[in-house]
Amino acid sequence: MLAYRELDDVLGLTTSGGERLAEVRTGKNRRHLLVGLLRQSVFGRLAGYEDVNDAERLCHDPAMRWVVGGGAPMGRAASASQMGRFETEWLGRPENLAALSDLPGDWIGTVNRRRPPKMIVLDMDSSESPTYGEQEGSAYNGHFGCTCYHPLFVFNQLGDLERCALRSGNVHSAAGWRDVLEPVVARYRGTVTLRYFRGDAAFANPEIYEFLEAEGYGYAIRLPTNPVLQGKIGYLLKRPVGRPPQKVRRYYASFSYRALSWNKSRHVVAKVEWHPGELYPRVGFIVTNLPRSAEGIVAFYNHRGTCEQYIKEGKNAIKWTRLSCRSFAANAVRLQLHALAYNLGNFMRTLAMPKTAEPWSLTSLREKLIKIGAKVVSHGRYVTFQMAEVAVPRQMFQEILSLVALLRTPPAPA
Repeated sequence: MLAYRELDDVLGLTTSGGERLAEVRTGKNRRHLLVGLLRQSVFGRLAGYEDVNDAERLCHDPAMRWVVGGGAPMGRAASASQMGRFETEWLGRPENLAALSDLPGDWIGTVNRRRPPKMIVLDMDSSESPTYGEQEGSAYNGHFGCTCYHPLFVFNQLGDLERCALRSGNVHSAAGWRDVLEPVVARYRGTVTLRYFRGDAAFANPEIYEFLEAEGYGYAIRLPTNPVLQGKIGYLLKRPVGRPPQKVRRYYASFSYRALSWNKSRHVVAKVEWHPGELYPRVGFIVTNLPRSAEGIVAFYNHRGTCEQYIKEGKNAIKWTRLSCRSFAANAVRLQLHALAYNLGNFMRTLAMPKTAEPWSLTSLREKLIKIGAKVVSHGRYVTFQMAEVAVPRQMFQEILSLVALLRTPPAPA
């Protein structure tokens, strides 16, 4: 975790996060600052320790103690009881939960000041977090076929999680979209010229179209099929005459369409695929305002699949489906802490990894860069971590630290 802590220090992420949290402790005997507790929560999840009970061992771990900072290096990090109060009581207060919800976007803003984006592509999607007890707000979801929560996510094209929100398990996939999307749109307003949005059929809502058009976003959103849309491309739905070839045949069409709930006509693109051995074609419709060819719009929309990969990485590497608290607010806090850990891991992947490690997933980074065997040598004034070179050689680790150092803000002129 030392390389991640160096990146965190250069960007000032957890430091700024700790400053935004409201201190709710009234006693004077405070062993750990809020920023230290936040670091332990975020870095613990990044390393694969997503439960509060893991703090019983992590509080004695040399690397975790140096990551937390403050008095932890010479003593110990926070215990399980301290972390439990921090995550379920202190962060569960409305003011701290609101600050946590804004932190992923604040961290991305900090990164963007060092790496200004030329364009922004927002992908919105929902997912399920299965529940196995009497968690408040959990409900059965027929689409996923389980009792769960139904969180909503917004990612950018680099895989950063712009914002997320925990929702009850039985809400519609697009429920509360404005509360999640509008703060992200407001953050890029006036700073990035090329702005785009992609969403699946759950977000085929005229209110979303009008909102994006008013904000100057180009969008591509999948449309649920209906008889009127199919009638527009009826000539493509007839099986071609003759023996079909042993390959997929694709046809595209563009037309203007206006549903009864729309305030105006909009551009719709259709894709029809005839697959060998299948009796009926596969048909998909996309509503868009992009001035591109039908093939170009379909290709642009298909990249929305990377959003689903980011969600899968969050589930596998960060374990953000681990929402096992009793109260809804505590689980919402846990989701936000998972989101911060995910973003810190993705910042390392996109900002500070050499070319040879570009294809590594967050799971690979955790297993190769965090789970490193080391010999810890303690001296009177410093501690030396002698790390093994099995997965990450010395040269690669030096390259990582060099790339991190390049992100440091230069000192002000004297």
